[in-house]
Amino acid sequence: LHLIPLVNPDGVDLVTGGISCTSSTYVSAKRLSENYPKIPFPEGWKANIRGTDLNLNYPAMWEKAREIKFAQGFTMPGPRDYVGPSVLSEPESRAVYDYTRSRNFSLTISYHTQGKEIYWKFDDYLPPNSLEIAELFSAASGYSVAETPYESGFAGYKDWYIQTYNRPGYTIEAGMGANPLPLSQFDEIYRDN
Repeated sequence: LHLIPLVNPDGVDLVTGGISCTSSTYVSAKRLSENYPKIPFPEGWKANIRGTDLNLNYPAMWEKAREIKFAQGFTMPGPRDYVGPSVLSEPESRAVYDYTRSRNFSLTISYHTQGKEIYWKFDDYLPPNSLEIAELFSAASGYSVAETPYESGFAGYKDWYIQTYNRPGYTIEAGMGANPLPLSQFDEIYRDN
C-alpha cells in the first residue's frame, strides 16, 4: 500500500487560506483568476498554483482534453480546467507519473471531491475485473458506479494508468456539495470510504 496524501498542496493552501493574501504567490494566482471572472476566487480554484488542472495533464488523450477545454474557453492558466502547455508540464503530475512508473501497482485509487461516485473506466479500455471491483467499492461505500463525464474524461491520472497498464484505476468522488467541502463531512466520508 502506497499513499500520496495530497497531490496539489499549493492549490489546496490557496483555497483553505494557507497562503497569505499579501504574498506574491496569492497575488499571482489572483491575477490568473481574473482571466475567468465567473469562477469565484479563491474558493473556485482547483488547479495548482501555476494555474494548471493537474488531473488534465497526463498522457492519456491529452490532445482531446485540450480540444474540449479550449472549446469551453479554458485556454490559459487559471483556477481550473486548463490542461497545461504540454503533457506532464507540471512538477506535481510529473512526480506522480514517475512514482507510478517506478512501482508495480495492481490498481490505483484517486480521491477527489465531490459527487459520491466511482469512476472506473477510460475510453474503451476494460482492464480485467475493473467493473467488478468498482461494484464492490460501491456496495461498501454507497457511492454509485459511473463513467467519467465526457468533458472530463481524458488526460487524468486514472486514465493514463488504465491506458498504460491495463489494470484497474479509480477516481472516487467523495462527499457531496460544493467544493471545498466542509470539514463537517469528514466523518461521513471516512466512514463511507
